[in-house]
Amino acid sequence: MQGDKPVCFVTESDYPNAVQILQQANIPVTWRQLTLKNFQHKPMYGCYCQTVRDSLQLTTLLRGEGIEAFEADIRLADRYLMERFIRGGIAFTGNIHPKAGYSEFTQVKAKSAEYLPKLSVVSLDIECSEKGVLYSVGLHSDMDSRVIMVGEPKAGEEQETWIQWVASEKDLLLALEAWFISFDPDIIIGWNVIDFDFRLLLKRAEWNKLGLRIGRGKQTPHWRQSAQNPNQGFISIPGRVVLDGIDTLKTATYNFRSWSLESVSQELLGEGKEIHNVHDRMDEINQMFRKDKLSLARYNLQDCKLVTRIFAHTHLLDFAIERSRLTGVELDRVGGSVAAFTNLYLPQLHRAGYVAPSLDSENWIASPGGYVMDSKPGLYDSVLVLDFKSLYPSIIRSFRIDPMGLVEGLLLQEGKGDGEAIAGFRGGRFHRSKHFLPQMIEELWAARDQAKRDGEKAFSQAIKIIMNSFYGVLGSSGCRFFDHRLASSITMRGHEIMKTTRELIEGKGYEVIYGDTDSTFVSLNAAFSSKEADKIGQDLVAYINQWWTNHLKEEYNLESALELEYETHYHKFLMPTIRGQETGSKKRYAGLVKRGDNEEIVFKGLETVRTDWTQLAQEFQKTLYYKVFHDQDVEEYVRQYVEKANAGEFDDKLIYRKRLRRNLSEYQKNVPPHVRAARMADEVNQKLGRPLQYQNGGWIEYLITLNGPEPKEALQSPVDYGHYVDKQLKPVADGILPFIGKNFDEITAPQLGLF
Repeated sequence: MQGDKPVCFVTESDYPNAVQILQQANIPVTWRQLTLKNFQHKPMYGCYCQTVRDSLQLTTLLRGEGIEAFEADIRLADRYLMERFIRGGIAFTGNIHPKAGYSEFTQVKAKSAEYLPKLSVVSLDIECSEKGVLYSVGLHSDMDSRVIMVGEPKAGEEQETWIQWVASEKDLLLALEAWFISFDPDIIIGWNVIDFDFRLLLKRAEWNKLGLRIGRGKQTPHWRQSAQNPNQGFISIPGRVVLDGIDTLKTATYNFRSWSLESVSQELLGEGKEIHNVHDRMDEINQMFRKDKLSLARYNLQDCKLVTRIFAHTHLLDFAIERSRLTGVELDRVGGSVAAFTNLYLPQLHRAGYVAPSLDSENWIASPGGYVMDSKPGLYDSVLVLDFKSLYPSIIRSFRIDPMGLVEGLLLQEGKGDGEAIAGFRGGRFHRSKHFLPQMIEELWAARDQAKRDGEKAFSQAIKIIMNSFYGVLGSSGCRFFDHRLASSITMRGHEIMKTTRELIEGKGYEVIYGDTDSTFVSLNAAFSSKEADKIGQDLVAYINQWWTNHLKEEYNLESALELEYETHYHKFLMPTIRGQETGSKKRYAGLVKRGDNEEIVFKGLETVRTDWTQLAQEFQKTLYYKVFHDQDVEEYVRQYVEKANAGEFDDKLIYRKRLRRNLSEYQKNVPPHVRAARMADEVNQKLGRPLQYQNGGWIEYLITLNGPEPKEALQSPVDYGHYVDKQLKPVADGILPFIGKNFDEITAPQLGLF
């Protein structure tokens, strides 16, 4: 990037003062008058610094004098790439200089290129003592799989070629360096690999007075601690990228009841590890290191393999690559929606003659959320779900919602040039032709449709997430393009569309029983076969889509991108009430879906899919709903289930599992049951001389006993079965039994004898 200099922009009116301030501070800069203007249509000057350090100092100085330096926060490397539309693939020329382990290029000229890399991957996992002393490091890749283990094999034990024995922790770290030099992977994956494995590896390297030269060219990693979260860090390894499995899955919008490797492995792969309690796990690892290092090595390598299989099963690396190719964000960027939008939008904005606004969270005004209709509780036959495909992106496309379009639209005086303006909400007005975002979404939409046709799931998922993030970005005070008129013109238009769609459906004689953001639930008022319901659903979709096409053309002279789809036919459907009330609930329902000979009960927001309910309640709910949906008698089942629970036959299903979201000492006034259980657990740990487990948050498993909540690993009192019947089984039953004329208390009341 020789010759490229950090740049920011100041208004023409601030230019004289800025020149004087920087001269007095002796910061060398070059000024250039530009044809660019800001969103308030003020002409701009470009200010070019010699170094990044100067640019940081300049920003602080100008801000201290009340002068705004526009786009001063854009990093030089990011600007270099985005202004050349470089996203993922890059073509370049330059002078090559061979170095040890890599090549350096100078006098580079670069441009965007289509390139799909084939990256080598290693899964890394460490095992250590409770004090953080390293026992072993597991490495699993297509190139080589091994465990580097401190110690030596037992006498007479068969030598395992995949175990590399070393004499000490220092030798382990040196062997790890040698492995990276020899096999040279592009990507390192793992589970909590940055904040646990690499954090500890770097600490132990420092303790052993080593640099841990695992980067390309034998370079050392750079660690950066998060300023906001003391438990989060970031690592840069020259020439390599580290992808944490948890963070990457979250970025790809996966969600799990628990983010432990065991839990995610069980849910995705159907396998996991046997050790769940942290102390059992630590004790067993210590025992294995002392007496059975071969088993510890297998355990270590299994963790690596599980992470590799999770990445393969979910196509996570493919997803990260496609996201980078689409937006230009780094492979390891967590979240990154704002950065992605900036990368895509900023260079287009410059070419249209504007500089981007600065972050200004002081003027943040909340926009309405998605439309959620009051539900009509009941047990229904034949309910259809009609869903708008990517509603918010389609609103942006249809109504030309765009940051620059808003600036240009507001220039058009009302009554003059109105043909060019499209009315939004809360005073928003959008220009018909001067915009970028609708076209960006249209191109992404077409690419996603093609990816679906080609079976490219990772590519399709990456596009979907990016498209859907655009609304969130425009409604976020963390985005420089935030304006409440933008976000409100999307969500309030969504409200209007959902309400009108409901009226259209009810005009056809059907009943809309619920609506949520982009989905409409339609009762057909009778039981229909799958074939009959499908025909009604398809006819409704065709009618409504045509209505919106005609309406947007006649009312606004716009082409409609709104597309309602027929999603599901529930043969039986329950819309429950809010617990203890007669009002219908929101975002909570269950329905029976039949697909040929197969059927499934879908639960949304109910106890079965919530992590804070016991297995006892969840299994009870699944069977009870199955019986109700199939018109089977439920009384005997309910009665027997309660009797078995009271008799202790379901003791393995009574565990609550909750997360401690704060440090244990921070819970003062209101002390919930899981906190009481965690405090008791750490009291036991202290008595046994074990490390305290729950002081800084984490997950606790506990039961309710006759003496209150107690941790699963230190249970001291008899179980309170009455609690589980009243607080777990009864609420589940009360959610559905009244709709078939039954009552939980009457069913479970003791049977009176004749005499």
